Amino acid sequence: MSSMFRDGLLKGKRILVTGGGTGLGKEMAEDYLRLGAEVYICGRRKNVLDETAKELMGRHGGSVKTHAIDIRVAGAVDEMIGEIWADGGPLTGLVNNAAGNFISPTKDLTPKGFDAIAGIVFHGSFYVTHACGKRWIEGGNKGSVISILTTWVWNGSPFTVPSAMSKAGLNIMTKSLAAEWGPYGIRLNAIAPGPFPTKGAWERLSPGQSTDGDGSRDGIPMGRVGEMDELKNLASFLMADGCDYLTGQCIAIDGAGYLASGGNFARLSKLSEADWDKMRDMIRTANEKDKAQRSV
Repeated sequence: MSSMFRDGLLKGKRILVTGGGTGLGKEMAEDYLRLGAEVYICGRRKNVLDETAKELMGRHGGSVKTHAIDIRVAGAVDEMIGEIWADGGPLTGLVNNAAGNFISPTKDLTPKGFDAIAGIVFHGSFYVTHACGKRWIEGGNKGSVISILTTWVWNGSPFTVPSAMSKAGLNIMTKSLAAEWGPYGIRLNAIAPGPFPTKGAWERLSPGQSTDGDGSRDGIPMGRVGEMDELKNLASFLMADGCDYLTGQCIAIDGAGYLASGGNFARLSKLSEADWDKMRDMIRTANEKDKAQRSV
């Protein structure tokens, strides 16, 4: 499978992808670059961001600029968005992709664990959206915001409660601001992907499983996990000119998984305490590797 769009579709667009150094964020950033947009990526690991920028520009040319930031810090977010505006004018698009998540029985969560997820997904995504939105409104500029959610925003997900709560909040932000900011020509939509295997997500949500997605096909009527090109095509469509009347929507792309089987982690209720101990160790190892690479 490949892109369904012609080269140059996004020429003249300036798009920021949060969490753009790895995983789904990197995939979307690459497609935006390939289609002609100027791309900015941000995240907490400067070296990872710079490696990604170098790789993508080496493959496609164009411009990918990086910002190392913790989006949980509102002042730092506003400063970064100000720098981007000063670097070449207003952004035309924002992808709220940065996230954190891990599986855990909710009874075992600590306030720190809850805050780590809610701080990035709920607070951080609002801070970035707000920093862009107020500048678009002040400057009379149109903008398009995409938030990467999950199908749990409709039916919840046991064992990932901080993420489910936070992403459900972003779904309501999308609807609320679509109505409030519609008069300014600012659109907000969301994508709710089913399983699209990436290393980071798998280490925290399916520890011990390979990223070929074998264990995630159960309950998906199409009998497979998603292909990255399918997600990238949807993300590029929502950023392109020609669908200006589409706003306030959350679009599931999951092979009808949540309609058929809920698409969440209810199956984990069968795990024993020993199983959870083993998974916690694997998740801890993945987190420690990430922390070692962070520059901020």
